[in-house]
Amino acid sequence: MAAEGEVEVDELCSYAVDVWVEDPAILTDEAALLRLLTEAAEAGNANVLGESRHIFPNGAVTAVLVLSQSHLSIHTWPEFNLANIDLLAYGRINAERMIATIEAGLSPVRINVSRLLRATK
Repeated sequence: MAAEGEVEVDELCSYAVDVWVEDPAILTDEAALLRLLTEAAEAGNANVLGESRHIFPNGAVTAVLVLSQSHLSIHTWPEFNLANIDLLAYGRINAERMIATIEAGLSPVRINVSRLLRATK
């Protein structure tokens, strides 16, 4: 049973989040993006096992947090003012809280969230 304020997920869900921002500066700030992913993981009760990141010649960033339950990643496209976030969530991860944290940190002008139930059997 979930503790108060915690959503227990009995499903394996994949979230694809597309975020368009007004100012693409955040999309090339590797440290800020990694901080945001870490804050989102903490907000969603996820256990971070490791991280990896890369900056491309145009300043775009790819960052991935490996979670004990899954993963959380961001890929930025500053030339399109776009960030793509992927989250695979299962168990005690509160994916909605994680996505809300990322949304607040990126201040999007537009956002699209897709949730896909994944097979566990």
